[in-house]
Amino acid sequence: MEFKQKDQILLENAKEFYLSGKDNLDKKRFNAATDSYFKALVTLCDLAIYNSIRRLPSNHTERFDLLKIHFPDVLKIVSKLFKRYRRTYNMKADIDDANATQEGFKEAVELLKLKEKVKDLL
Repeated sequence: MEFKQKDQILLENAKEFYLSGKDNLDKKRFNAATDSYFKALVTLCDLAIYNSIRRLPSNHTERFDLLKIHFPDVLKIVSKLFKRYRRTYNMKADIDDANATQEGFKEAVELLKLKEKVKDLL
């Protein structure tokens, strides 16, 4: 798959996850909203990593390692929200979890300088 295709797929996936999070938040499905917003966030991270080093992480650990090297400020956001995301596996998220994860996505957009690419979402 050529570079532009991967770049576009990651961007489209991030947008889809974000819109899913918004829809779930509107419907008060906080677990699903938190999950979707976190997936939108890490997909944006994958896009930034890919644009930087032409490599995609294969799991959370690898993603965190690459963020630590290439985007340490974004790692702080992702690490903080990872606990909220993991709680959705077997506990109930609340509106604060969903809102915090949505805000983390927006913060990452700014730090990764991707605002122009996702302006239709914000």
